[in-house]
Amino acid sequence: MDFFDVVTTQRAMRRLKSDAIPEDALRRIMDAAICAPSGGNRQNWSFVVVRDRAKRARLGELYREAWGELMKVPYYAGAAKEPPDSPAGKMLASARHLAEHLGEAPVIVLACVSLDPGVKASLTTGASIYPAVQNIMLAARALDVGSCITTIHRFRDAQVKELLAIPADVETAALIPLGYPLGKFGRPPRRPVREVAFADRWGLAL
Repeated sequence: MDFFDVVTTQRAMRRLKSDAIPEDALRRIMDAAICAPSGGNRQNWSFVVVRDRAKRARLGELYREAWGELMKVPYYAGAAKEPPDSPAGKMLASARHLAEHLGEAPVIVLACVSLDPGVKASLTTGASIYPAVQNIMLAARALDVGSCITTIHRFRDAQVKELLAIPADVETAALIPLGYPLGKFGRPPRRPVREVAFADRWGLAL
């Protein structure tokens, strides 16, 4: 696919088929991940690619529990009161579907980043893992595989780490379900560039 077609039509696909993803496609997706930049080119990332049925099912259970925790957060609790056909209502319905069916995705990727001893995770920690996550999702889109990024699993982070034998000093930065989508790819609704990109100083539209 053309690069700009990939970038402008890659969107959160939370409704996924259970059909298996071919091995060669999955390896191409993960090869794209490791081509991403990282701080100091340290490449201090790791990826747990979960295909085992029992482990996916258990991740699904933990994710449903985490979803219950998320719905106590004011933004999401407020979104639950919005009309079903509103943007917030549609987003919530899509996210709820994922919460109820995560374990059915044929592949679940846990993107992880290791930390130096004594160093706590911060905003800049993400600079060494989230570009790789985006590469995963863009490569998936190029192969007609749906994906989304979620961090809700962190409400059950200790249990997720125990299930997948992830060391305590490794952060689980994102969970990415992969699967062929039930819906269609397309440009997501976004605010126009003029509202978010500024020329030389804040507030002056580009």
